[in-house]
Amino acid sequence: MSEEEKEPKLVIDSDWKEQVQKEKEQEASESDAEQPAVASDAPADASAGPAGGGPPEASFTVLVSMLFTQAMTLLGQMPGPDGKMQTNKPLAKHTIDTLEMLQSKTEGNLDDDEKQVLSEALHALRMTFVGVKP
Repeated sequence: MSEEEKEPKLVIDSDWKEQVQKEKEQEASESDAEQPAVASDAPADASAGPAGGGPPEASFTVLVSMLFTQAMTLLGQMPGPDGKMQTNKPLAKHTIDTLEMLQSKTEGNLDDDEKQVLSEALHALRMTFVGVKP
């Protein structure tokens, strides 16, 4: 046997590359269809991350959104990281208190949109808090 016969031949099938590319394009078009259309003159969403799916841009609105999501999860309105719905009212209250502290410390320093986001988040959290049983 010659050395060429001893070594296995490697056959590369390029069809799978085309199939993967088609699946990626289809997935991208489906996710685009699920997202609502945004007017071209509308400001960019502060919670949208940079291209490539990285973390969102650091902003006051994103901070409020993160704390809001954390509090709603602690109030049993969303599943936690483990997929379970759990309630922890004392920790939820701490998160709400943190948002209230941010509101008082940033008084007069927020633009109208930031002020509205914070106010609406606090209102929703307070209403949810009183409706959750311990």
